[in-house]
Amino acid sequence: MNVYDILKDRGFIEQCSDEDEVRKIYSSPTTCYIGFDPTADSFHCGSLVPIMALSHMQKHGHRVIALLGGGTAMIGDPSGKTRMRQIISTERIDENGKKLKAQFARFLDFPSDTALVLNNADWLRSLNYIEFLREIGRHFSVNKMLAAETYKQRLETGLNFIEFNYMLLQSYDFLHLYNHYDCKVQMGGNDQWGNILAGTDLIRRVNGGDAEALTFPLLKTASGTKMGKTERGTVWLDSGKTSPYDYYQYWINSDDRDVEKFLALFTFLPMDEVRELGLLEGADLRKAKEKLAYESTRILHGEQEARKAEESARALFSGKTGGAESAPTFSLERRMLEEGIPAFILFADSGIVKSRGEARRLVMQGGAYLNGHRIEVFDRKITPGDIEDGALFLRAGKKKYLRVTVEEEK
Repeated sequence: MNVYDILKDRGFIEQCSDEDEVRKIYSSPTTCYIGFDPTADSFHCGSLVPIMALSHMQKHGHRVIALLGGGTAMIGDPSGKTRMRQIISTERIDENGKKLKAQFARFLDFPSDTALVLNNADWLRSLNYIEFLREIGRHFSVNKMLAAETYKQRLETGLNFIEFNYMLLQSYDFLHLYNHYDCKVQMGGNDQWGNILAGTDLIRRVNGGDAEALTFPLLKTASGTKMGKTERGTVWLDSGKTSPYDYYQYWINSDDRDVEKFLALFTFLPMDEVRELGLLEGADLRKAKEKLAYESTRILHGEQEARKAEESARALFSGKTGGAESAPTFSLERRMLEEGIPAFILFADSGIVKSRGEARRLVMQGGAYLNGHRIEVFDRKITPGDIEDGALFLRAGKKKYLRVTVEEEK
């Protein structure tokens, strides 16, 4: 199959400048790119759609460019923002870029001439402003730029001049990659549609060349929350920020309505298998969620970590305490247990709930568990006699688990 049809079948495509032309370009090996501004030191789940798209492209014989925005990040993309982004130092941008480059290796095959990580700082930071305005700026209509959705939305809250230049710089990136890497297609989130089209127009005006634009949907979960956002915060790809177990838990706790869509986007399972899993209902749907969680975790963290997370999740889900070493852990001094610690205090102090008041309500509503057994009284004393398999296992509701280890006095 043409990779365009594969991406479309899996739900990646929102808009395309010319579907027939893109399919024609993708009928033989070509070069495409996606830009990523290094405004943080790790990607999060919201970045997975474009990264997975690059992986599909490479797997089907195309050359992909992951472009780090070491230059554009100095300005900040106004797309989707109600106010100007915080300006960050070049040192921090460069340090972030190094860490993001390492994360690409989880999804792309390096070293290989079919996957490149470039940085637009290499050509943007040295630009002569006057020369840039004469050679590039003259091709942009201010009226047309103001009509773009990105800028139109910001006019109500205020648009800084530095942000107004972002479209020019992103377009120049496309022109540079077209000239030096024969890059014919730029892909990105749907909020980048206007910027990408501006790049295709610049290539046509400067070179008389043809280039195409393709965008992905800006995903939200079925419940309306942004991808990668939970009550506990952002779901990062960096294992130091989000553990493999917590990453696994994010996927296994997906809304039932999202499972088939997420299997198509965030795993490499064949679509026939994805559709079969999407037909499961009721208790059987957990099998689909386990597959989603395992495959997503395996792709990012490797098979060993995925297996450990799966085993811990199954053990905790079934009420067993053994084999749950990968679960989130809280450390407690043994002397506190010897004195006896009220259940609601342990639940709050360990962080599995936000406050002691919330812990009391959780117990009263029957949602607090110790070692798989429901806690009936909010101030029930927890002591060393409750330790099983070397730890205490707390559960809040159906989805939050915590392994409490006990430190012996030195």
